[in-house]
Amino acid sequence: MEQQYYKHESSYVDEGVTIGKGTKIWHFCHIQKGAVIGENCSFGQNVNVGNNVRIGNGVRVQNNVSIYEGVEIEDNVFCGPSCVFTNVVTPRAHFPVHGIYAKTRICEGASLGANSTVVCGHTVGRCALVAAGAVVTKDVKPYALMAGVPARQIGWVCECGKRLNSALQCECGRRYELKDGELKICNSEI
Repeated sequence: MEQQYYKHESSYVDEGVTIGKGTKIWHFCHIQKGAVIGENCSFGQNVNVGNNVRIGNGVRVQNNVSIYEGVEIEDNVFCGPSCVFTNVVTPRAHFPVHGIYAKTRICEGASLGANSTVVCGHTVGRCALVAAGAVVTKDVKPYALMAGVPARQIGWVCECGKRLNSALQCECGRRYELKDGELKICNSEI
């Protein structure tokens, strides 16, 4: 069967990996055994995808990112340069966990800024935006704008990525409402 994705000659793809049509794997990457990667993804230079990691369609992973076992990335997620994932809550070299990893989920459309860190065991909600250098230490609500160390919510963002005004409206025309602490879109036909 003809390979339907692009892999640079300097990269390695282990046996037992599934990679969707149109995905591009650039220089010095390693995709490990059991990983499942969707269609039309892009992996920049020096990306490592760990064993059994699940990655959706349309995901963009910039240079120098390691996605460890236990991390699940849904469709259309952006992982900025050198963003960091962890997978063990209390790592110790002399007490290995032998495949027991905390689960981390990055939901559809979320963006992780350059050098941000997602501490394992948390979920970053749909279309949330984590600022460059922020450290996520708890679950992130959908559409939340997170910044700082530790990351805290400083506002809301639209599905298009722009910050919402105080009326929860975006310059793109989308409107949102806050109900029981959760942001919901009012007009999705934009």
